[in-house]
Amino acid sequence: MSTRTVLHAADITRALTRISHEILESNRGPDDLVLLGIPTRGVALAERIGALIAEFGGRSVPIGALDVTMYRDDLHRNPTRTPQPTQIPPGGIDGKVVVLVDDVLFSGRSIRAALDALQDIGRPAAVRLATLVDRGHRELPIRPDFVGKNLPSARDERVNVRLTEVDGDEGVTIGS
Repeated sequence: MSTRTVLHAADITRALTRISHEILESNRGPDDLVLLGIPTRGVALAERIGALIAEFGGRSVPIGALDVTMYRDDLHRNPTRTPQPTQIPPGGIDGKVVVLVDDVLFSGRSIRAALDALQDIGRPAAVRLATLVDRGHRELPIRPDFVGKNLPSARDERVNVRLTEVDGDEGVTIGS
């Protein structure tokens, strides 16, 4: 089993800095932005991006968590993890630009589930997607608006994102 590191801690920081600037530029500032991380690592990434947006944009933006476990279309085939709490920031999402944040975009099914979950919560003005790694192999017509790294991969390869907040260390690896 061979594994190689494709992003180190400094690379992740650079990617998140770039994504934060791109979000601010795309939205013309921090007004009406809401960041929603998809548990587990998407929440940690949303918090980091939120801190960077506050630094670059001059003020903080609401950050929350959107658990998509019960909205997934593969619950009957795959054992699921315990659902995490969904935390929508005060002020909600109605009329806001919601940026969904996830660690790895693969088939697009988690994001489809997130869109279904959002529909039950409110009606955003727009929904954008930020992902640390886009590895391809989409099964649905979903693409990220903000990407840290495009990482072409084989279907049977595994991309592992490790973040200090969750795992105690930092990096992205790919292996079979």
